[in-house]
Amino acid sequence: MADVLWHDFTGSEVLAEALAETVAMHLADAIEKRGAASIAVSGGSTPPPFFRALSRQEIDWTRVTITLVDERFVPPSSERSNAALASRHLLQNNAAKANFIGLYQPTETVEDAAERADEKIGEIPLPLDVVVLGMGPDGHTASFFPDAEDIALKMQVQDRRVLPIYAKSAGEPRLTLSMPLISQARFIAVHIEGEEKRQVLETTLSADGAKLPIRIAVEQAAAPVSIYWAPGRTTP
Repeated sequence: MADVLWHDFTGSEVLAEALAETVAMHLADAIEKRGAASIAVSGGSTPPPFFRALSRQEIDWTRVTITLVDERFVPPSSERSNAALASRHLLQNNAAKANFIGLYQPTETVEDAAERADEKIGEIPLPLDVVVLGMGPDGHTASFFPDAEDIALKMQVQDRRVLPIYAKSAGEPRLTLSMPLISQARFIAVHIEGEEKRQVLETTLSADGAKLPIRIAVEQAAAPVSIYWAPGRTTP
């Protein structure tokens, strides 16, 4: 298993600023070394403060490509769209100059959308420079839900960059970056908040912990995984 580095914070906002500064440092380093940088971010209710803090970082955003770790099979006009979330909170301020590549594609099926998104992600030089993962209380990360169809096989797929996912707990079909693509990122952070999620993560990462998707992601990571945790928001 890759090394795990815990970073604990007193609240969401201070975590957001610290994570944004660290991510910006990695992106700036990638730009200096390779002339461009890439980052994949996650959706949900936890990332917005981090997105806003990151959007204000002073780096050459014209050389940064932003994509998503996963997406619901819904158009950007949907309130459940991760692309819409990123647009509202991340693709603002300085980061408005970044290039954005979403995963949703206007196709008949999620399988067709995954194929088109796979081609789009293929335009980004790999490995990704930064991946910021979230985690659900069930131990899912990206759209690798424990109850997803053929989940063990899905997490092992090597020849695809984007996969279609069906899981009852996920609601609508999903699109997700493949586990190998995620795990090869040069810097991986797991951003979680709340005591429940911390307990789930600590338990699954223990020696005899269950092989939940988040554990697989950590085990396969090519670099040490940084976990950013805070108790959660104290205000609505």
